[in-house]
Amino acid sequence: MTNMPFGFSSQDPDDPDKGDSSQGRSEGGAGNPGDNPFGFAGMPGPGGNFDIGQLGQMLTQLGQALSHSGGGSGQSGPVNYDLAKQLAVQQLHNNQRTERPSQEQVKAIEDAVRLAELWLDASTSLPAGVRSVQTWSSVDWVEKTLPVWQRLCDPIAQRMSAAWLEALPEEAKQAAGPLLNMLGQMGGMTFGSQLGSGLAQLGGEVLTSTEVGLPLGPSGTAALLPANIEKFVEGLDRPISEATLFLAAREAAHHRLFGHVPWLAQRLLATVEEYARGIHIDTSALEDMAGKIDPSNPASMQEMMGSGMLEPQTTPEQQAALNRLETLLALVEGWVDVVVADALGERLPGAEALGELVRRRRASGGPAEQTFATLIGLELRPRRMRDAANLWRLMAERHGTEARDQVWDHPDLLPDSSDLDEPLDFADRWGSNSDLDDPIAAIRRAEEAEKSEDDSSEGDSDSDGSNGDAKS
Repeated sequence: MTNMPFGFSSQDPDDPDKGDSSQGRSEGGAGNPGDNPFGFAGMPGPGGNFDIGQLGQMLTQLGQALSHSGGGSGQSGPVNYDLAKQLAVQQLHNNQRTERPSQEQVKAIEDAVRLAELWLDASTSLPAGVRSVQTWSSVDWVEKTLPVWQRLCDPIAQRMSAAWLEALPEEAKQAAGPLLNMLGQMGGMTFGSQLGSGLAQLGGEVLTSTEVGLPLGPSGTAALLPANIEKFVEGLDRPISEATLFLAAREAAHHRLFGHVPWLAQRLLATVEEYARGIHIDTSALEDMAGKIDPSNPASMQEMMGSGMLEPQTTPEQQAALNRLETLLALVEGWVDVVVADALGERLPGAEALGELVRRRRASGGPAEQTFATLIGLELRPRRMRDAANLWRLMAERHGTEARDQVWDHPDLLPDSSDLDEPLDFADRWGSNSDLDDPIAAIRRAEEAEKSEDDSSEGDSDSDGSNGDAKS
């Protein structure tokens, strides 16, 4: 799949053409970063004719990129994030996606978040989590979310870079010497280029700071992108004010959850990191690839890079992390879906239609999820969002809003994938005369019992040692 920057193809076996979906989005977008694995314009495609003028243009861009990565700035790890930011902003400028929000848009979003918070108070026991409201352009989104992208992309970039070194014979490593450092810098530039193109695509489409289900922006900051919202409502028979209020309610609900469930954001990001760190690459494919490159045909390198030979294989550990992540994302999105629906209710005429549109966009893998998949090889698709929403609604009907929200008190209390299959069983267990009547106390009792067992085991061990000494 040549349109996948890091060598990832579609992970959905039911949708084999999905990996090429970005081709249809390239018009007016950021383009297809993977069509050129090194991020430089002018590189001929596989089988294309080589033009010396194109080579000159590529080398010129390479020199400019090297100058930006020099001086110790931009790359302190496996990715040149300064280059990523520069390319993303440049592509957004080229695609006219950098317009600053107007004063009217700023006021409309602030008013929408304020009203949404008021309505949310009646539908959840979690207090407001928004401390500030901002109106972002696409460039603002890139700049504000880049620190979290760095945390998400570093593990995979580190692993991919290490694979190249692992494939080299020890003699070659010793002979290369300082060239390995330069290759590392080039690898960081490559990842930075690909990341920049992906962020430009994503920044031109996302609607809020939490749309992909992760807290990408600053903590407690609700942010909406009015230019992207206008694009989102094109063709809908609803005014933009309704869409803005609906999205403001979703953004505010996400922040209530992330702000008052202290372990949630860390658990989401850690699971993504766990998935990325587990990437395994068949280094023997690198040796095989090296033997197939034709030095007289510069396009052969690009053809091999896009052949799928370097596509990572999903390990059992990664699949387990993926399953946990999908379940957690479904629980987050399902909770937000139910809370927002209850809050808006009949107050917003188009709420039901907008909710269905967002559910389809999230569950089927919208542009944001597809672009994210090309960046770190992971689709953030809450496939079971509807099942999770059914569970949360059932909990509220059986036990009330406060009991439903109490499930977030500790990660061990959360439903798992089997509970999404049988939500009635989960609701019945919560309401039965069991430890779930006081879940936090039950967890503390279990921890204390485990500690007591450990202390007892240590005491028995010491006692055995003393008896042995006495006998001797």
